[in-house]
Amino acid sequence: MEHELDALGHAKVELIGLAVRFGPKLVVAILIMTAGVFVSSWVARGADRGLHELEPPVRQLLTRLARTLIIALFAILALQNLGVELLPLIAGLSVAGAGIALATQGVLGNVVAGLTIIFTKPYRVGDYVAIAGVEGMVETISMFSTTLTHSDRSRIIVPNRKVVGEILHNYGRIRQSELQVGVAYEADLPLALTTIRELVRANARVLPEPTPLVQIVVLGDSAVQIAIRPWVAAADYGAVEGELNLAILDALRQRGISIPYPQREVRLLGTAP
Repeated sequence: MEHELDALGHAKVELIGLAVRFGPKLVVAILIMTAGVFVSSWVARGADRGLHELEPPVRQLLTRLARTLIIALFAILALQNLGVELLPLIAGLSVAGAGIALATQGVLGNVVAGLTIIFTKPYRVGDYVAIAGVEGMVETISMFSTTLTHSDRSRIIVPNRKVVGEILHNYGRIRQSELQVGVAYEADLPLALTTIRELVRANARVLPEPTPLVQIVVLGDSAVQIAIRPWVAAADYGAVEGELNLAILDALRQRGISIPYPQREVRLLGTAP
């Protein structure tokens, strides 16, 4: 019993000694880190306001780097105040960093690709793009991925490393719709072209500029094919085709312009024996 009491007393004395020795240093270290958090937040807010002309992902990256560097600087000051040897710690962190880098090659590849996208700007938020077998409107561009909004309102997350080095089709914010209608050879072609042009210009989704294209493109077997290529906002690309097809069909019927069925004339030569 006395031996246990002596051990407890010795431990108490040791703890008091450690508290007296390192307590003030620990309090100062905590104060240093608290000051570092406040200073880093203040610098990050100032950097965000000062870099407002840059792209949002670039601003976010730079503000995070500034905050991380300031916190790291204050952490070094706090460790020095506690008497921690920094050289062995830095060496250990270097080895750990190398291992982490090897284990996160894919993540780092996305970051590098994200920086490439941000600075080269092959597309911007709001553009309609086709890349890596998918397409949609660019919703967000982050350091790791690009988010697309598909016409069916689903979201597509594309890792940035899948974008860099691939063939990218950037439609921008407008797209050219492509329709075709066939009219009979006996029809009044100038009237048909005029009717279609009027319907295209009257559609609210069709943009006045660039000028919609309406012209004869193919003299088919049973019909004259007329191409209709209006420009619309990327979001209206799917809807405008149905609206124009219905309006053109009704207008051509009202004006007596027929849309012939596919026909083929077969002639039999000779007679059966």
